[in-house]
Amino acid sequence: MLTQAQFLEPLARHRTDQIVISAMSLVRAWGRLSKHELDFAFTDSAMGHAQSLALGLALAQPQRRVICLNGDGSMLMSLGALVTIAQCRARNLILFVAQNNTYEVTGNQTTPGAGAVEFHQIAFACGFPEAFHFSDAREYERALDKILYLQGPVLVAVRLEPGAEPPPNRKQTEDTPYLRGSLADAAHRLKAALSNEQ
Repeated sequence: MLTQAQFLEPLARHRTDQIVISAMSLVRAWGRLSKHELDFAFTDSAMGHAQSLALGLALAQPQRRVICLNGDGSMLMSLGALVTIAQCRARNLILFVAQNNTYEVTGNQTTPGAGAVEFHQIAFACGFPEAFHFSDAREYERALDKILYLQGPVLVAVRLEPGAEPPPNRKQTEDTPYLRGSLADAAHRLKAALSNEQ
């Protein structure tokens, strides 16, 4: 299994100009690694829908790659979204699923099917052209550069050790800038960043 750092740090190093949508326990961790204007914290909203937001952005911004950092608990809540993503053929979408078998930010309750669910196999069954799973940090990092430029949609399940990330909030005292202000404020910032680059 990988640690959260072994999962996110290589991704932060390899990331270029992709939009990155992060959810739940990955929100604050990603914000500590990246201060990019195209980062969007999808939190304090309906759990389980980050991948659907990422799909919408991928379809609206076909010239840009979109990365979604999702948790396994969130993914389990909306497995049907994988069928929609596959059917839409969002070639610029990469969906990472951090599989630590817990609902981390609500107290590490065990997820249904913990340890048995194979998200990459589910993705293939839904019609994804590319899907991967990793439990070894070196194998993951070696494959990452190639994965980020594959024609999607792509799903990457990464088995992680359980963590202890507290629930994210949007207080002005947050050390992760993209968590300051409301979700609406964050959406306006992302829209402005995308408009400035066109």
